[in-house]
Amino acid sequence: MDNKNTLQNYGRVARWIHWATALLFLLAYCAVYYRHWFTEKQTPENLVALQLHLSAGISVGVIVVLRIVWRIMNVQPALEPAALWQQRLAHLAHYLLYAVMILMPLTGYIGTGVATEFFYLFTIPKFEDTWLFDVFVWEYLGLTFKEFEAPIDFFHKEIMGAWLVWILIVGHAAAAFYHHFALKDRTLIKMTKGS
Repeated sequence: MDNKNTLQNYGRVARWIHWATALLFLLAYCAVYYRHWFTEKQTPENLVALQLHLSAGISVGVIVVLRIVWRIMNVQPALEPAALWQQRLAHLAHYLLYAVMILMPLTGYIGTGVATEFFYLFTIPKFEDTWLFDVFVWEYLGLTFKEFEAPIDFFHKEIMGAWLVWILIVGHAAAAFYHHFALKDRTLIKMTKGS
């Protein structure tokens, strides 16, 4: 199997990026739900879960940049034959997934009031401590971090995290299984074994 995509299959790199993104999203969700459901605020367990969530989220942000670059540099496998509305829906779903993969890490980072101990390897300063915050939020918008953070946090947690991401992920997986088991086409195979 080739590293690059072909018109028939995704290559190793695209498949690795896809599944790494899925696992990191899962890790981020498990960490944040564990934090909220099973720990008390400000306990060591709570803070470790938060740092795991932040580290996974930033990793998704980095990987999505690599994913976009790789996508631009490679051909994309052709869609399986389907009705025009199904192809358009597939394209729309992919654009929405890309938007989520960009917006979730971005809003998570800029709306977080703590530095990220990236998998406890190094520290990424919180957005409030960056010159971007000083220039664009404090000076240009005239907002404190608390005023800025509230709508960002609401969008990240309540709109995207609580339901939109889940709808897209479940819809994406359901479509892949529908293609594999009902239509018996190569959609899922292209992103798994590729042969």
